Parts: sequence; structure tokens; C-alpha cells
Amino acid sequence: MIAHIQGRLIEKTPTQVVIDCGGVGYQIHISLHTYSQIEQTENLRLYTYLQIKDDAHTLFGFIDKIERELFKLLISVSGIGGNTARNILSSITTKELLQAIAAGDAKTIQSVKGIGVKTAQRVILDLQEKVIKLYNIEEVLPIINNTNVDEALSALEVLGFVRKTAEKTVDKIVKQNPDASVEFIIKQALKNL
Repeated sequence: MIAHIQGRLIEKTPTQVVIDCGGVGYQIHISLHTYSQIEQTENLRLYTYLQIKDDAHTLFGFIDKIERELFKLLISVSGIGGNTARNILSSITTKELLQAIAAGDAKTIQSVKGIGVKTAQRVILDLQEKVIKLYNIEEVLPIINNTNVDEALSALEVLGFVRKTAEKTVDKIVKQNPDASVEFIIKQALKNL
């Protein structure tokens, strides 16, 4: 396995880079998180994972070892391939993903495009113990069960708003005002939707 590649950055797009290493250009698939961390430098090192399938050899690159280890854990879950794992790591920060898996927060994992309820639950079921042990997560942040939020979302749905859009707006409101009443949440959401 190729553990890392270090060389001159030739090409950079949000989904891949080309690194010249000893006269050979390596095409490496990356997450948006890694893309945002790469500066236009002469010398770049990416930690890599080579995925070998019958029809392709694909090299994935990561800015740090934690992201690579999370990628390896994700592809060990049935139904998650390299591209899906990369999408998850592009949509959720490594810290948020670790916390979501440890806390059993399927909703956060489901927020990734293409991840359904069953896949999110499978990720938690397969990886929760490993993540807690590997990363010494002792204090799992509680999942906030706010009945005011649930009631406000139900009311917004009745008013004809799409639940996903309403959830994003309501989450922002509740982050700023954790003790907000149902009426306050609905009024603020109606201003922003």
C-alpha cells in the first residue's frame, strides 16, 4: 500500500489533485475538507489509501491521518464505497462525524446527500464501538431532544414548508437561542424561509 505521497502540486480541483513525485504524476481523489486545507505550495504531502477493485485502482488522499483512518472505517461498512465515504468526509468535519457516530446521531450522518436512514444506522452500528475505543471518546455530547423544535417543525410542515429546509433554519435559530419557545422559533423561521 502507498502510505503517503509527497511532491509538487501540479493540478488542484475540489475532487482531485495531481502530484508530481519523481517525474510521475499521481492522480489522487480528495475530499472537500482536504481541498480546503491544501495551499498552492511547491511541496505537498497527502496520506493515501489505494483502493483496488476489479475494474479500477483508485488513490484517495487525505490531509491528515485521522481523515484517512475514518475513510478506512467508513468503507468497511457494507454498502459504502470509496466515493460515498469521500462524500461523507466532504459534508461533515472529522470531529462532527466522530461525535455523531459515538453519540448514535443518525440524523447528522443522514444529512449527507445519498445517505439514507438504513445506511446511517449501519454506520453507527458497525463503527460506534471502534470509534469510542480508537479515539478515546469518553464524553459523548448528548443529542438534543427539544420538544419545542419538534413542535415548531411540525407546524412549519403544516404551513407547507419542506421539512429539510425548515430543519436547517430552525437549527440556526435554536443554536442562537437554545431556550426559545415554540412561538419564537416559528416566528423567526417564517422570517427566514
